[in-house]
Amino acid sequence: MAAASSTNNLIFRPNNPSSPRKFSHPPTSIPPFRKTNKRFAVFATFISTKPTVLVAEKLGEAGLQLLKNFANVDCSYNLSPEELCTKISLCDALIVRSGTKVSREVFESSGGRLKVVGRAGVGIDNVDLSAATEHGCLVVNAPTANTIAAAEHGIALLVAMARNIAQADASVKAGKWQRSKYIGVSLVGKTLAVMGFGKVGSEVARRAKGLGMQVISHDPYAPADRARAIGVELVSFDEAISTADFISLHMPLTPATLRMFNDGAFSKMKKGVRIVNVARGGVIDEEALLRALDSGIVAQAALDVFIEEPPAKDSQLVLHEQVTATPHLGASTMEAQEGVAIEIAEAVVGALKGELAATAVNAPMVPAEVLSELAPFVALAEKLGRLAVQLVAGGSGVKTVKVTYASARSPDDLDTRLLRAMITKGIIEPISSVFVNLVNADFTAKQRGLRITEERIMLDGSLENPLEFIQVQIANVESKFGSAISDFGEITVEGRVKDGKPHLTKVGSFGVDVSLEGSLILCRQVDQPGIIGKVGSLLGEENVNVNFMSVGRNAPGKQAIMTIGVDEEPSWEALKRIGETPAIEEFVYLKL
Repeated sequence: MAAASSTNNLIFRPNNPSSPRKFSHPPTSIPPFRKTNKRFAVFATFISTKPTVLVAEKLGEAGLQLLKNFANVDCSYNLSPEELCTKISLCDALIVRSGTKVSREVFESSGGRLKVVGRAGVGIDNVDLSAATEHGCLVVNAPTANTIAAAEHGIALLVAMARNIAQADASVKAGKWQRSKYIGVSLVGKTLAVMGFGKVGSEVARRAKGLGMQVISHDPYAPADRARAIGVELVSFDEAISTADFISLHMPLTPATLRMFNDGAFSKMKKGVRIVNVARGGVIDEEALLRALDSGIVAQAALDVFIEEPPAKDSQLVLHEQVTATPHLGASTMEAQEGVAIEIAEAVVGALKGELAATAVNAPMVPAEVLSELAPFVALAEKLGRLAVQLVAGGSGVKTVKVTYASARSPDDLDTRLLRAMITKGIIEPISSVFVNLVNADFTAKQRGLRITEERIMLDGSLENPLEFIQVQIANVESKFGSAISDFGEITVEGRVKDGKPHLTKVGSFGVDVSLEGSLILCRQVDQPGIIGKVGSLLGEENVNVNFMSVGRNAPGKQAIMTIGVDEEPSWEALKRIGETPAIEEFVYLKL
């Protein structure tokens, strides 16, 4: 991963006439320039084009509009696996519901272009997460928008099953009046076992408590205090299924939960138990359920999901008189459909922008409140990585990076995986064609022989601020800007968050203070009057707006580092004039 090997960078070293020049666009407006007693470097990147999002299943109009405001949107429904693999190489993001299988072949066919898969809903068992992670593709879902709809449908099926609503309705419409045949059971005082105490399961529990039911739950990952807060007791799997009058399923489909409700599980249940499934069809062994219904162990079942959807028309389970079936309607309310569409569109657009996704399912899960707190530090981390790698002159390439975090918080209260991933992103992306995100950051670094070590400095102070500063050091490399080398021989940049915005506060051994917005010009100068004014006037004459300027020096009258933040990219002529300014010994232009 050598910085000099980048094909996306525009690099010009006037002090070395024999060195190659690489352009990201035809250099028609760039005059020839040679100067041997000073040096400067310019770094620029391509401006990305509009991304393409493939929507493979129907999505609410509000979500589509959000996508269209940011990307080119291709709505192609009912694609065969072959058609999907053909189209995917032209797409940066893919949005599906539950009907499209996003297999390993899809990721391989994308050729590395596919960056985000959005699942419009909660379950992601139709997406090959291992393949997504290997290919650096972020997978996001929409876990909150349809929570209430799914919970309401679960309660609706619970009540409909207990009171034989579907069967009685069909009987009346067939011209019959069989009141004695459809006597139901009451819910009050009965025990409901909620299997899976996540978002939907906990909402079902709340509503069941309102119906007067006793609610227990099994979920090996649920915190007991959260369950107790709504009057629910967490119990073992066997205790839950053996004591319940009603069982409501709300777990994901994983290798561990596949056919979890099989002959063995049904044999442990109370005779006459009633089961509701609005989770995933595969968690129930459907043949075992049919046997349990026929034997009377299970009195009734209400099913919204099936192993194969739609199920066969002659399915004995669907046609069973004691089964109430609906066609996967858990999220099918007008409000939920629009909510899911908006939630997944926002997640996909945010991911394409490089923002953090609280709903990422193949990356470290980061609670929304932690994301909010760390957001400015995440931006700081990526920009420090970008600055550091732009200062590398090439040679042996970047192999060793040290990141230092200074904080008053204990290590247990500060998870730095997020920050490390963004520093990796900042270092690798500017000098390669790889798209780096939370999913593949560590894998990508290892693959390129990049070793990132982390160190923490414990400070005394307030715990309110998660970090005081972040420092990034790159060892065993030469620098385009000699002053970026610290006293210890490493390229060093350091920054902190001020008023919610990332600031650069140190370059090499020089203290600076400039907001990391737009682009930067770093100048090493002899510390004498008038230099700041000359450079500022020069930029003004070129209509380049200066948003920040800071000077750090090691001693009066010696050397100083002038850091200038600019809103516009200076022309080559302006950069040439800066390089010719007396007392400026070297400078570098860095694009964030």
